[in-house]
Amino acid sequence: MIPADPAPPPLPRRRPSPRATARHLRAAVVLVALSVLVAGVAYPAVVTAIAQEISPGSANGSLLIVDGTIVGSSLIAQNLSAPYLFWARPSLNDYNLTLGYDGAPGPTTAALKALINETISYMERYGNTTVNATLPISLISVSGSGVDPDLVPEAVLVQIPRVSAFASNLTGQNVSIAGLTALVNREITAPLLPGLGVPYVDVLSLDLALLAEYPALLQAVGGP
Repeated sequence: MIPADPAPPPLPRRRPSPRATARHLRAAVVLVALSVLVAGVAYPAVVTAIAQEISPGSANGSLLIVDGTIVGSSLIAQNLSAPYLFWARPSLNDYNLTLGYDGAPGPTTAALKALINETISYMERYGNTTVNATLPISLISVSGSGVDPDLVPEAVLVQIPRVSAFASNLTGQNVSIAGLTALVNREITAPLLPGLGVPYVDVLSLDLALLAEYPALLQAVGGP
């Protein structure tokens, strides 16, 4: 039997020299600095410049400006509860993004039923003058974000009798159902491609178009 070779003695541990440690530390610092410059400065700057060139409105927050004053964003709903205006979807945080949002109640929860009943009661109290109308679910329930500015056309068209009645009474002129229907149809945005998404109406943009179409309405409520 041939005896096995003895295990070689372990190599002596060498402590890195201060110069080598400094070299590795300098390389790590340079790598971190380059990563921050590329990912935190250069990349956002390039993307921002491209966005400003291609679609400056979207890059700046899709702001809605009237007479030089920013009145909101087409991406965020507002609390438009006056009966002479079109209403957006209800919100659990009063359309305030700083209050936080836990999310919409589930389809089988009592909270959703309570919210829908509360919304319907509000509409009955403040003048949903549409007789025997079917209210689309998007009009009486919250969205996933709580500040969704869009409604399907059906949820806007069903509000026209109320808006017509209150706006006509407030201004003393005929804000006709036919005129409001034409206004809503002009504000409908079709999906980018057929079958991908549904048509929708941005409610804030629609109400701004309504006030521009009927300036007497804005004057009647104390506007300029």
